[in-house]
Amino acid sequence: MISYDTVSEAVNGLKKRGFDVDFNLQENCIVCHDDKFHVEDFEIVEVYRFEGNTDPSDEAILYAIQSTNGLSGVLVNGYGISADTMSSEMVKKLSIHKP
Repeated sequence: MISYDTVSEAVNGLKKRGFDVDFNLQENCIVCHDDKFHVEDFEIVEVYRFEGNTDPSDEAILYAIQSTNGLSGVLVNGYGISADTMSSEMVKKLSIHKP
């Protein structure tokens, strides 16, 4: 796996490698435009975790994701206290792949 120093560097690197759509997190699925993907509709290919040097709110986790319909993209989420609210199924899916 490639090592990145910042979230923006990782996003740019993954986009160059074909992960070119932006996924967003909802409580029980991820979304891209009008498409919704539930836990069985995507796989996590790579995971990167970033920690702020002095501010815990700077923590983020980046997922490289491939959907079952062929979309490849990235999902950025806060980590720890900054994390978005998720269903237990989504928490389990995203926690399987630890950086």
